Amino acid sequence: MIKVGITGQAGFVGTYLYNTLGLYPERFERIHFQDDYFQDSEKLKTFVQSCDAIVHLAAMNRHNNPEVLYNTNIELVKQLVAACEASGATPHILFSSSTQEERDNLYGKSKKEGRELLEQWAMKNSGNFTGFIIPNVFGPFGHPYYNSVVATFCHQLTHNETPKIETDGEIKLIYVGELVSEIIGHIEAMSCEKASGRADAIFIEHTATIKVSELVQKLQNFKESYFDKGVIPNLDNPFERNLFNTFLCYIDHESFFPFHLKLNTDNRGSFVETIKLNSGGQVSFSTTVPGITRGNHFHTRKAERFAVIKGRAQIELRRIGTDKVITFELDGRQPAYVDMPIWHTHNITNIGEDELYTIFWINEFFNPEDADTYFEKV
Repeated sequence: MIKVGITGQAGFVGTYLYNTLGLYPERFERIHFQDDYFQDSEKLKTFVQSCDAIVHLAAMNRHNNPEVLYNTNIELVKQLVAACEASGATPHILFSSSTQEERDNLYGKSKKEGRELLEQWAMKNSGNFTGFIIPNVFGPFGHPYYNSVVATFCHQLTHNETPKIETDGEIKLIYVGELVSEIIGHIEAMSCEKASGRADAIFIEHTATIKVSELVQKLQNFKESYFDKGVIPNLDNPFERNLFNTFLCYIDHESFFPFHLKLNTDNRGSFVETIKLNSGGQVSFSTTVPGITRGNHFHTRKAERFAVIKGRAQIELRRIGTDKVITFELDGRQPAYVDMPIWHTHNITNIGEDELYTIFWINEFFNPEDADTYFEKV
């Protein structure tokens, strides 16, 4: 059992890492962190003493005054070092730096100098340190206009705004889930080593390269096909699958769903198209007796669609780590569907008096033995 703390736990990467560690309670114990620990030296000392590993993600990414950004990031590193030295703690510290280290800006300078300060701490105090030099990170729940251009474009397109390209350069990207896997791998690799004054710099490879204009075009294609027609794009490519799952998380689910389907009726009966695909997946159906609830689980990589074709259903969604529950009622007399974004636990309940008929689609692109379903009540 490795005790892991994350400064910046409530941030974009911190939330994803914290939630992912929670999937493996037999391997990791999460040591809770709050941003106000940096204003209380005793709380910060208690925190560092409690951890076998600390992932230092707390940082300011943007500010109108670059000097404020630089000073804030350096001060956070110095406070972490001071807490370790005052308490005699030598946890394995892992630090998120940036490929902007070599650029002529104060953010990159703050990251490089922060990494060097932590290297010096490790050498001086016989601690272990890993500094990650990371490309642009994208993924669900990033803050638009702050964390990533992908977050900004997804937010704009799902809220009827028009993306603006400042510079049509080439960007190197890594999905937040891929980055978190790298971080966890290094936490475990170092867990069996004693503190020894070891300091490593790890260059995290990007997993996709794309021009800004091409990125905007892909996201616009998602919007045009998905918003207007309910069509699922081709998801065979891992980058496009991650990009689409990211895009889905910026939709205002409360106003967009349920998506009502066109009911074609003649003297033979009715016909309804529940899903159109540009790639594969698994389609299944279920019958549910009155009062029964199915689900209460979430996925970390698979999107899923529930289409109610007969009976009355209540569908509930809740983003992992939050308390807000979104509730929808669907009636098979007006067929409709709701899509389940990743990292949202969900269920469906038969609230009618008759049997409920539901069609399910899930984008199965993984080894069946590679677990991606985790149970948690809405």
